[in-house]
Amino acid sequence: MKNLEWKDKVASFKKVDVRGIAGNFLDGLKKQAAKLPVGEGMEVIQSFEPIPLYEIMEMLGYVHYTEKTAEHEYHAYFYRTEEKGNVEDAPERPAVITNYPMIDEKLGELAVEFWDMTWKSEKRYLDYNIRLLLSLANAVGAGRMRQAMRELLKAYANGLDSRALDDVFEQLAWNMGIGFFSSEIAPSPLFHAYKLIKQMEKQGKERDEINQMLREKFSDKKGVCK
Repeated sequence: MKNLEWKDKVASFKKVDVRGIAGNFLDGLKKQAAKLPVGEGMEVIQSFEPIPLYEIMEMLGYVHYTEKTAEHEYHAYFYRTEEKGNVEDAPERPAVITNYPMIDEKLGELAVEFWDMTWKSEKRYLDYNIRLLLSLANAVGAGRMRQAMRELLKAYANGLDSRALDDVFEQLAWNMGIGFFSSEIAPSPLFHAYKLIKQMEKQGKERDEINQMLREKFSDKKGVCK
């Protein structure tokens, strides 16, 4: 533990126990965190280390430390040091991870560790956006269009040049065939999101405005991808 001059305040933190909760509780936590004033905090109890929360909370102006108090019991303390960011800009995280502990608590821990190793490890050689594009293409090939959409939104929000998406969709047409592309990919929400990016860029719109429109029309919460 370091820089924990706020440690003596944790007893007053709002306590949120999400063990055993089904579905995606991350959105609710983000909204609660965004409302807390500077100088207050939140204690999150989970059966696995809540690694997906760390970056989100940091974007909202929080620092944290986490304790493992028992097998499959983690207490993560988040303290707000500054008011910054907003819920809309916070990155989406794989909500399915929160379902694994219902099957087996150890499986929940393994899933989070695997996600962290795949997307956050400094040992990864390929650029983050390149890995997102690889994941997008693999997801399309496997018929997982919701995942493909998430990767596209994350990559563009992370500064990806839309010309890279030109290459990706050209490769999809080449590898999957013109007929499949025309009947399955071109009418899909995924391709509509790509077209929206290209059209708004051609109109001279700022990236922030484009990202906002993408979130409004195509985020996971809208349920546009099956």
